[in-house]
Amino acid sequence: MRMTRVHVELPLADGIEIELPENAANHLVRVLRLGMGDACVLFNGDGHDYPARLVEVGKRMVRVEVGPGIAIDNESSLRLILLQGVARGEKMDLVLQKATELGVASLHPLYSQRSEVRLDGARADKRLAHWRGVVVSACEQCGRARVPGVAMPLPLAQTLEVLPKDGLRLILDPDATASLSQLTLDPSQPVYLAVGPEGGWSPQDIEQSGAAGFNGVRLGPRVLRTETAGIAAIAALQVLHGDLG
Repeated sequence: MRMTRVHVELPLADGIEIELPENAANHLVRVLRLGMGDACVLFNGDGHDYPARLVEVGKRMVRVEVGPGIAIDNESSLRLILLQGVARGEKMDLVLQKATELGVASLHPLYSQRSEVRLDGARADKRLAHWRGVVVSACEQCGRARVPGVAMPLPLAQTLEVLPKDGLRLILDPDATASLSQLTLDPSQPVYLAVGPEGGWSPQDIEQSGAAGFNGVRLGPRVLRTETAGIAAIAALQVLHGDLG
């Protein structure tokens, strides 16, 4: 039987007892109905799973005893960084969830000229916290012990400015002539994949990205929605050059 995995933002080590954060405690005790002596697995993003056992269950507090860490080696050999045009509601959640399951290393939400969604101030902070929760939940489900980072959403120009200068830079463009199967990748270098929002990339976006070293690639003869395009491209790259082959 697969053990329940729960993410906690706490130091973990063999033999210690910790009080679980409220969300983790509620999930294990109120939702999954675990009780005294039941086992679970904790992880904090350091690359290890930690078997744990509930040793105290109260109305306001749940304590667990932590076992020895087990190194988890299921990160993709292909370091993929997704630059995703911010999409509406559940579409964005779907992209982040599936990209995490498929092994992306980090995610950069962005606004482009045709973006239909723009967030600022408290709304941006709240949405970012929600997106990071989506990514954590995806890691709990798929077995990853390292949590991909989710950057604060920025305009395209600012996103391009903050990117490291290394790696292969790709932008999905249905008018491009190159395909993913034609790429030659250096496995030691990251791959940056830019996917437009619901309205697609504008000519200005394409020009701006090209000036930053991004090369256009197409996925095939059909135009895909934003919530499909990135997932399809990541899966194709993982099959061709990563760990899904």
